[in-house]
Amino acid sequence: MAKIIAELCQNHNGNLDVIKNMIKAAAEAGADYIKIQSMLSDDLSYRERFEKGVINKNGEIIANKRPYKDEYERLKSLDLDNNAHYMFIEECVNHNVIPLTTVFTRTRIPFLASLPWPEKTIKISSFDCRSLPLLKDLIDAGFEKLFISTGTLFNDEIEKTSKFLIAQGVEFTFLHCISVYPTPLHEGHLNRINYLRKFSDNVGFSDHSQYEKDGLKLSTASLTYNIDLIERHFTILPKNQTKDGIVSLNKEQLLELVLLSKKNLKDVDLFKNNIVTPDEYYQIAGLEKRELSSVEMLNRDYYQGRFVNKMPDGSYIYNWEDKDVL
Repeated sequence: MAKIIAELCQNHNGNLDVIKNMIKAAAEAGADYIKIQSMLSDDLSYRERFEKGVINKNGEIIANKRPYKDEYERLKSLDLDNNAHYMFIEECVNHNVIPLTTVFTRTRIPFLASLPWPEKTIKISSFDCRSLPLLKDLIDAGFEKLFISTGTLFNDEIEKTSKFLIAQGVEFTFLHCISVYPTPLHEGHLNRINYLRKFSDNVGFSDHSQYEKDGLKLSTASLTYNIDLIERHFTILPKNQTKDGIVSLNKEQLLELVLLSKKNLKDVDLFKNNIVTPDEYYQIAGLEKRELSSVEMLNRDYYQGRFVNKMPDGSYIYNWEDKDVL
């Protein structure tokens, strides 16, 4: 059976009461983990090429337009301060679910490590899978288990990260992830899970598909690969009221996934055959090794380095740079 992470992401709109209600709803639906994101708007980086975007002479976009000021103001309303983290953990414990967060900067690690997590587990986004100094700081800070998404990663980066983590002797789960929001079925490439299993006995899937269009087809198909973990964005608000709503499940849909995750492999396969056509499954399976799409490359370009470690002298240190930030 796969465990389920309900990712609250930005669907709380910065409202702590909404977070409390999200925890209650996700727990009632049967989630094993509930996750927040420990990003801070003040750690957002300014990068000139994203102010207006970059288009080449052929009319092709080679850098997305994401102006710093607009993004900073949007994220500022979503910041979760230290007290919000304590509240989050307490509420999760009270509802018998495991609290979890995603780290975005190395400078945030000492605070996160000081929190009373019932399980010393932390999530690393796809865009920091290759950030070995970040991973080393997390291990040194006492985190015993790492959940690591692998969207937009090149094969050599995944292989290098796995060798590093094995040498460190830390438990880790690689999550297959397609960094296209929402992810269409034909870009699922679930055979990538077989590739990730070469490096870790524990593998999972971070699913960004759209329920209203494709139901649970991607998540269902992923369970036929005998994965350990599925991460899905979760919301209790109408999906048009949050930025991540389009890739999120509501309470009833999350319950549907939880019940599905408890089926044995044979029953999952039978269920899959009822909702996924052979042609769809062929498309979903995709390639084990492949080139990243143009959309994934644009997202890789923007999100890697989106948050930085800001030094007292005003300089930036990226998470993958082997420099002291603490």
